[in-house]
Amino acid sequence: MPERGMELSIVIPIYNEEENVVQLVEEILKTMENFKANYEIVLVDDGSKDDSLQLMKQSHKEHPEIVQYVSFTENNGQTAAFIAGFRASRGRLVATLDGDRQNDPTDLPGMIERLNTSDVDMVNGIRQKRQDNWLRKFSSRIGNDFRNWLTREQVSDVGCSIRVMKRECVAEIPCFNGLHRFFPTLVRMKGFRITEMLVNHRERTLGVSKYGVLNRAFVGFHDTLAVRWMLKRVLNWKVGEESSQGREA
Repeated sequence: MPERGMELSIVIPIYNEEENVVQLVEEILKTMENFKANYEIVLVDDGSKDDSLQLMKQSHKEHPEIVQYVSFTENNGQTAAFIAGFRASRGRLVATLDGDRQNDPTDLPGMIERLNTSDVDMVNGIRQKRQDNWLRKFSSRIGNDFRNWLTREQVSDVGCSIRVMKRECVAEIPCFNGLHRFFPTLVRMKGFRITEMLVNHRERTLGVSKYGVLNRAFVGFHDTLAVRWMLKRVLNWKVGEESSQGREA
């Protein structure tokens, strides 16, 4: 729930990222040194089997006013981690990052400024000069084009995890497993306005990827069909006037 005076929540799912947790938190703290409002980092442990949770607790102990954490008892997937983070967050704005440090936190201030100075509800990143192997880049491009074609959307980089949005976007978004692959599409489906912005992308130097090309392709195909069905059935309306009679003041 939003809290008065809390401007920004940075939500990060973590799964077996013990090599990256502390460095990522320190990077964000350094990046946000000149941020003129209250913010928080919400780390969500997705049932890690390494020391990720202990390191998250350590970061919380060192920075209790900024670093918060949520821990699952078992692995539930990236979508569940994002949703749990959204529900635990308190900011007027919500940002997301991956836990592998391939997203660059130094992009966040520019994305926040873009959101605050534009007539939009979400700023979604477009990874430039992607630092992944050719197979991952090729499969991502095919998957992105396929999702755009099937959902009749035009999102340049659906798979980019760095984004900044107004809280209303995550409050209204439908919840289902695989949601994280369609954030911009689902946000736009609910009538919100989106813009895109080029962001940095870094090579993974510590830890290993938790998601293979084939398992993402098969799961993503079924999720795309589900989203296409939702796009055809979604209900949106805007209230012009409403009586307050009978309500408590």
